[in-house]
Amino acid sequence: MTSFCVMKLLCQASRNETRFAKRFFGTFLSRTTQKGVFPPFWMAAPDPKKTNILVFTQLFCTAEKSHKDPKTKAAFGSVGRRIPYRILHVINQDGESLGDMHRAEALRLMDEHNLKLVLLRENAEPPVYRLMTGQQIHEEKLKRAEKEKARSRTVLVQKELSFSSAIAKNDLETKTKQITQWIEKKYHVKVTIRQAKDSNTDMFMLFDQILETLSDKATYLSKPKAIKEGMSMCILRHMSDKEMKAHQKMEKQKNSMVKKDENEDPKSSELH
Repeated sequence: MTSFCVMKLLCQASRNETRFAKRFFGTFLSRTTQKGVFPPFWMAAPDPKKTNILVFTQLFCTAEKSHKDPKTKAAFGSVGRRIPYRILHVINQDGESLGDMHRAEALRLMDEHNLKLVLLRENAEPPVYRLMTGQQIHEEKLKRAEKEKARSRTVLVQKELSFSSAIAKNDLETKTKQITQWIEKKYHVKVTIRQAKDSNTDMFMLFDQILETLSDKATYLSKPKAIKEGMSMCILRHMSDKEMKAHQKMEKQKNSMVKKDENEDPKSSELH
């Protein structure tokens, strides 16, 4: 009963003022602030001058916690002399393996040949480092940037649209407007046309008609082809900046040629 009363009194003292407990019991109440998986518990804290009492404390762990996010990928480049691993697998600047060695030996080779150490595979056992020149690092960064750009291009949303070859003119215009909106948002558009039994309209002519309407924005990613009897499809995509410039240049040349012909016609009629 006495122990219970002392514990209750200590809890109240720790909430109000730790110095109050020191004044009366001759010891500090200490409670760790670090977050842990173990709950706090009561333990005896001996005092050489006064009677032993129960003190509120908490378990702690000496293991180092890694604050590194496993999902974050380190940027490619020289690690300098900061190498946390004792044993490394080293590759030279020509791509040849030099085997496993101590980091001190790897740093000696780096200094001796005036190279830089680059981490290639951290999850390997032991981690793989490569000795590279500054030019090699620059070129590898450019290659990785191009691969990342190409990977982002492949992740494109594809829209689909299908209709019959017997489609009315106003309905085709509506479909074409929908395709235009998708193309402007940089979507790939899959167009499927079914050959109607009572229609003589050529499906491939409809594909060309749609593309002609979008000639300043879109081009074929996949040209029209028959996928099965009575059904054909194509995939349209947005033009790249280079293709759009080439198209605009071609249109200007056509317009200039037409104007030139129009100017020459009146002169030839005056001569006759």
